Amino acid sequence: MLRFINLLRGFPMSGKASDNKVKCGQAKMPIAVLGAGCAALSLAARSNAFSSHQFTIIDPETHVSDDHIWGFWAMPWLDHVTSVTRKTWHNWRIISPDLLLDLSSKTHPYCALSRHEWLTHCRQQAKDAGVSIIHSLDHLNPEQILDSRPPKSPQGALLQHFLGYEITSNHDVFNPDTAILMDFRCDQSRGVHFIYYLPFTQRRALVESTLFSPSLAPEDFYDKAIKDYLANHLNCTHYTIKRRERGVIPMARLQQRESHLTGIGANGGAIRPSSGYAFSFIQKQIDQISNSAKPGKLLQVKNPHSHFELMMDNIFLKVIRRQPTLAPVIFTSLARYLNGDEFSCFLSGKATMKIWLKVVFSMPKWPFLLSLLPQITKKYRDNQKTRDQNLGQNK
Repeated sequence: MLRFINLLRGFPMSGKASDNKVKCGQAKMPIAVLGAGCAALSLAARSNAFSSHQFTIIDPETHVSDDHIWGFWAMPWLDHVTSVTRKTWHNWRIISPDLLLDLSSKTHPYCALSRHEWLTHCRQQAKDAGVSIIHSLDHLNPEQILDSRPPKSPQGALLQHFLGYEITSNHDVFNPDTAILMDFRCDQSRGVHFIYYLPFTQRRALVESTLFSPSLAPEDFYDKAIKDYLANHLNCTHYTIKRRERGVIPMARLQQRESHLTGIGANGGAIRPSSGYAFSFIQKQIDQISNSAKPGKLLQVKNPHSHFELMMDNIFLKVIRRQPTLAPVIFTSLARYLNGDEFSCFLSGKATMKIWLKVVFSMPKWPFLLSLLPQITKKYRDNQKTRDQNLGQNK
């Protein structure tokens, strides 16, 4: 953070960094992108789609972050990711102590992607397209700055936090045909807790202990949950841990890091508050940026989630925070009322009104009404206040 502040000292920070106009037929409009994570490099890798804009990535970091697995459902705006995807599952499962629900989709399989492999792929694509990755803004005079650095997290936000092990066994243990997205047969004492389990082969899998709660758990809590799950549900007690991954994702609408810059990726609202999924929405956002780009004009960035989706996410998160024990009921209800295609479209921001109606009818009604009531009351009071102000002005 301090290194970025030093880099930006003395630099015009208005989202439009100079008054130089780029006319059609002249040089491409220079765009600086802060950070070199998923959003920045995904954008740079597709720079050939921007005929009138030239990107430069500003990344002062020199270390390579640990690898992670990113999950998403195959959607039309992700066709360019197919060649790098590590594994796909046409079948997935959600398990509670009382129910086991299987879903499947031929057109929208669940996919796993290595963070390291994707960023390496993007760096090469960006290099081939002539995008520079440099450590400083010195000597640059961009027309616009896109900020992909991590956004601000609201204090007290519900967190999605996890620890995962990618393991290998010396005998066939895992079923590589079915991904386990949520298995709630684990300790629920610290909040919403489930095991996320992706079998890559019969002998290799990623197993994660994931929680939704306001605070992190001690590391040995996640570790015990993984070991217990492997022993009790997969009869796997002898294995080798090849790598570990852990993370924390705020489950809330995040504040842009610098309001006077143009945020992209997580800093541009791409993380879905209710699920923590981001990769698919980052690619969707970049599609929107590319499709709306015009010669001589600054790039326009929109939140990939609709106001309706964000409102419904907010209600869902209030319910989960107030009654975490309802989580298994809510997610298994989704899996019961939706088929595989509908389920994948819903979690990918591609739900039709028919799907939304099925989702609403699947939910336990009273907890959601209690969470919705304060929003209705606030809206009524705001409207009443506005009417009173208008009446006062007209007197």
